[in-house]
Amino acid sequence: MESWNRMSTDAVRRHTPEGTNRRIDERVERCVRHMAEQHDRAAITRYLEKLEREWDLNRLLSVGASAVMLVGLLVWKEGRGWRLLSGVAAGLLLQHGLLGYGPLAEGLRALGVRTRREIDLEKFALKALRGDFERIPHEGGPLAKANAALVAAQS
Repeated sequence: MESWNRMSTDAVRRHTPEGTNRRIDERVERCVRHMAEQHDRAAITRYLEKLEREWDLNRLLSVGASAVMLVGLLVWKEGRGWRLLSGVAAGLLLQHGLLGYGPLAEGLRALGVRTRREIDLEKFALKALRGDFERIPHEGGPLAKANAALVAAQS
């Protein structure tokens, strides 16, 4: 099931090691397959609510770098190291904003943090399984339904 995730235009995915992308994709596949096997609309709805609260990569980077800069400003007089730390955080956040990737993103991706688009892909696949969309076939086994849901989520 390799071809369902076609996000080559995503700068973060392009600059993330393939093994990390594969681990993130496999986690989504396992979840969608599990939900397809369960046939439990209530469980899918609960999991969708959890996904709504999941922080994506950009939000984590923005909050984290801003917090570091704020602490650096608050203790500005404590020494040059705090000013330097604030400057580095601002530079890394700027790099991520301009280029769409950077060393901070790479580290968070290694921890399994996903982009908003990846989270949304899983949400749409689960909504398709739940029956929210008409394009998903109702016949076939759980694997066929999971594959169809993942492909439909990319459309």
